[in-house]
Amino acid sequence: MRYFERFNRLFPVWAVLLAGVAAVVPGWFSGLAGQIQLLLTVIMFSMGLTLSGRDFARVVKSPAPIAVGVALQFLIMPLAALLISLALSLSPELTLGMVLVGATAGGTSSNVMTWLAGGRVALSVSMTLTSTLISVVATPLLTWLLLGQSVDVPTWGMLMSIAQLVVVPVAAGVVVHHFLGERIQQVEPVLATLAMLAIVLIIAIVVALNVDQLLTLGPIVALAVVLHNGVGLAGGYWMARAAHFDQRTARTIAFEVGLQNSGLAVSLAGQFFTPGAALPGAIFSVWHNVSGSLLAGWWKRRGVADDTAIPSSPAK
Repeated sequence: MRYFERFNRLFPVWAVLLAGVAAVVPGWFSGLAGQIQLLLTVIMFSMGLTLSGRDFARVVKSPAPIAVGVALQFLIMPLAALLISLALSLSPELTLGMVLVGATAGGTSSNVMTWLAGGRVALSVSMTLTSTLISVVATPLLTWLLLGQSVDVPTWGMLMSIAQLVVVPVAAGVVVHHFLGERIQQVEPVLATLAMLAIVLIIAIVVALNVDQLLTLGPIVALAVVLHNGVGLAGGYWMARAAHFDQRTARTIAFEVGLQNSGLAVSLAGQFFTPGAALPGAIFSVWHNVSGSLLAGWWKRRGVADDTAIPSSPAK
């Protein structure tokens, strides 16, 4: 198992390396676009194998981190998107695209990064589900309040997507864990390796599919996206720490705030606005996976200094 653990510590290296290969030879990965959902299902099931029903019960008993995380999600990201767009003098359609990204819920990648970083996975999954439900109202409302633009959120489609990609495979993993918990604990490094390889492959596929846009958009839009993601990660972490949550909970909230459902933002932009409004979401889809991988790897190597449970912080 030590070999798997050593391999897993190099997660950021594999992510950046394969993203670079995909940018140079996109044809190697673009044909795998139809496999992204399958890869996400594998990742979520692997995570579920490491969880028990007790983990989610503790989240329900201590809802404060969910409330704080979701509140930060819909406060930090939309406002940061607008302020960064104004500061960089982005065009109206790019500003709209930035705000759409900021106004969506947390993405499923936040669950993966939380797991790989040693955060609280049950809390992460619970926050993703909660923010997704709230985004049905929050996404169109925030877009209208900040920009005066109206957008219809595909409520049923969002909920079905979350159910298929998150709830069902995680629940299946939890059920298997109930019967084989001790055996699974022995092979957790292997499960982490499997999930890591899947997310690295997803990053490569996303890069391959968006390589033309990445090469032609220019540095200003890329800078806006990097800043937006960075504000979410840093703001989520440090505000959670200011609220006296422990490091594992703060890391979990950071990923939930900083890693968005940018794929939905791309879809909404294309459906209701212009192709240009979809560009920030497309870049965000690439970058937040890379930045999340780097941060997850760094946090995993550092460990946690204060992993003692506190009343407002569920364990795992």
